[in-house]
Amino acid sequence: MEAPSGKVVRIGTMELRFLVDETQGSGDLVMFEFAVPANARVPAPHYHRDVDEAVYGLEGTLTMTVDGKRQEVRPGDAAFIPRGSVHHHENLHEGTARVLIVLTPGSIGRRYFEEVAEAVNVPGRPDPAQVTEVMLRHGLIPA
Repeated sequence: MEAPSGKVVRIGTMELRFLVDETQGSGDLVMFEFAVPANARVPAPHYHRDVDEAVYGLEGTLTMTVDGKRQEVRPGDAAFIPRGSVHHHENLHEGTARVLIVLTPGSIGRRYFEEVAEAVNVPGRPDPAQVTEVMLRHGLIPA
């Protein structure tokens, strides 16, 4: 079963291709490919109030910092970010890093990322207060 139309969300130079979103099944799982070009602007450190996150490396190297500990996710590597753990992702290497991300339950879904894209993909600098408001509404807490 293919994800609904509009399955790709672009936030700046990052791209999310949804394979399963919150509108499918019971809504307990969201899964997407996350492509992060080298030196892309990435989300600020944050934690999820109610959602666990699993990351599986597909291509390149994604550097993750979880609760102050840095780790690199390469093809075939997996990492788990339990709810409540402060984290962020970045690509500190050449080339695009691509990972598979699974969020459960699926309360941080495609709609969240679409709203962030609307706030970020604007001329000039995004309004940090607007981005924070979207994050908080969807259960992401800036750290």
